[in-house]
Amino acid sequence: MGTAHSNHPGTAASRRAFILSAALALAGCQNPPGQRTGRAVNAAPVTGTPEGHPSTLPERVPVPPGKEQIAAAFTGQAPRAWGLQLPGVLTRLPAGNAGIALSFDCCGGPGGNAVDQALIDALQKTGTPATFFLNLRWVRANPGPAKSLAENPLFEIGNHGTQHVPLSVSGRSAYGIPGTASAAEIYDEVMINQDALHHLTGRTARYFRPGTAYLDDVAVRILHAMGMVPVSFSTNGDAGATYPAAVVFREVTAARSGEIVIAHANHPTGGTAAGIARALPALHATGIIPVPLTDT
Repeated sequence: MGTAHSNHPGTAASRRAFILSAALALAGCQNPPGQRTGRAVNAAPVTGTPEGHPSTLPERVPVPPGKEQIAAAFTGQAPRAWGLQLPGVLTRLPAGNAGIALSFDCCGGPGGNAVDQALIDALQKTGTPATFFLNLRWVRANPGPAKSLAENPLFEIGNHGTQHVPLSVSGRSAYGIPGTASAAEIYDEVMINQDALHHLTGRTARYFRPGTAYLDDVAVRILHAMGMVPVSFSTNGDAGATYPAAVVFREVTAARSGEIVIAHANHPTGGTAAGIARALPALHATGIIPVPLTDT
């Protein structure tokens, strides 16, 4: 994508074309070409809030199906749809929400393990809620910042996968990154990081965004079966942290009520932090207030 695009094309068809043609939308999150998911590992069941966590009450959540159950239920199902905006994927806030949701991916991996502290500070200074989608590679590279995000009441933690790959039952690729190739691999991509995030936060992550944000319709059903909400986006805030600050400002302030904005918090040398810092007061001035995903 050589030039910036408007977030608000005149027709639904042109808007879908914009989203699907955003070839650099998640460039800041890519794996080296050819990298696949790691070996199968069974994640420990997610059961509740560990003793000693600052939460005042233990969280009660259903125990998700195990890997064998997921494989038995979904193996052999052929995908019929692939993309960023499928039925069952949260791409906008529910009707009636006057605000927007700011979401920031922390993708990890080669070239993506940094921390955009200036962005985090700008959100903190203005009391702006946001959802941070953490990839396991980023968490392992940044245990201190990950813990700090998890303990900040302004921020919600979402699951951004274990290896940061598209969710597929057929190995389908996005941006040259091969996806998972079976229901069992989808389970590992989701639940290994889900278990790590539970240990980090004492809470069960509700939202999942795949690496590259691409997934097929079988993966959508698997996520719902595991009690998770797949999340995409409707406004591309920084094109994989490649936009300069002025373009980030323009794109984010163009968001309207109900939009979910995607940007990145793992590229401090990009224009994301400066653009977001400029956009926040402008959004407030027009009555477009960032809200947490959970509040919607």
